[in-house]
Amino acid sequence: MIPSTRERQIALALLFIVPVFFTTNQLVARIVHETIPPVGLAFWRWTFAFAILLPFTARPLWQHRREIRREWRDLLALGILGMCICGSFVYIGAQTTTAINIGLIYGASPVAIVALAAIIYGEQLNRGKIIGFAIALLGVLVIILQGDLATLTELRFVRGDIWIAVSATAWAVYVIILRHRPSVLPDQVRFAALILFGITIMLPFHIAETLSGATLTLDLATLSAIAIVAIVPGLAAYQGYAHVQRVLGAGSASLLMYLGPIYSAILAWLLLGEIIEIYHYVGTALVLPGIFLATRRAATESAVPR
Repeated sequence: MIPSTRERQIALALLFIVPVFFTTNQLVARIVHETIPPVGLAFWRWTFAFAILLPFTARPLWQHRREIRREWRDLLALGILGMCICGSFVYIGAQTTTAINIGLIYGASPVAIVALAAIIYGEQLNRGKIIGFAIALLGVLVIILQGDLATLTELRFVRGDIWIAVSATAWAVYVIILRHRPSVLPDQVRFAALILFGITIMLPFHIAETLSGATLTLDLATLSAIAIVAIVPGLAAYQGYAHVQRVLGAGSASLLMYLGPIYSAILAWLLLGEIIEIYHYVGTALVLPGIFLATRRAATESAVPR
């Protein structure tokens, strides 16, 4: 079906709005990093999102229970990668790194997708993709090392940047599994099912975190933060991105990859007062062209970070 003019107008607007939705997760992570335990925030974020989806997916989940049992291994892997690791590791990293760094490091995840797909599934890498991967990786290293090679020789890494790099890698594997492990489940049912698997795995870690003394206080500020990260960078971002991809196509939707890191830096500077350093400019100048070269003509429709 050919999209209507109104659908295209909405999609064009969302092309510039959806990256703000995704960036919200990084901003909230930094705002609440001293008050909300990271695993607790991830657990309740996805629990709240699942509760919102449940009225629309409860019957389909039951109707597709046999298919869910057949695909439980994939759903478990996706839940661990997408909800547990990508969820909690971002919030753990946000305790010691900036929202700017989170956005820039995560912005290179499409390059990791291309590289890992070549390693795991033998997807073809041409010279341009290899050069793009190398350039983007150099840009990420500039950001992690803060432009100082002594950081590498003296092992003075910012711990949060490492957590974010691991999370971005987990997201790349998540996307690769989605691409190469087809499902008979409807998209919304599959999404709800993997959320359920994810929060089930996270529950004992949330309990352990609470017993260690990192308790989650259910006051207005905490509930507001949970609702925001569940609705805005969670459900709203994914629904908006799906609309952009469906109406404008994967090529136009991939522009979101370039806007995300830029929005992260600008909003973190405006709202959190974070300082944009010279190494951020250098890293961005390497990461963005690297993404372009590495993902050119590649299937990037699922390469937007959570």
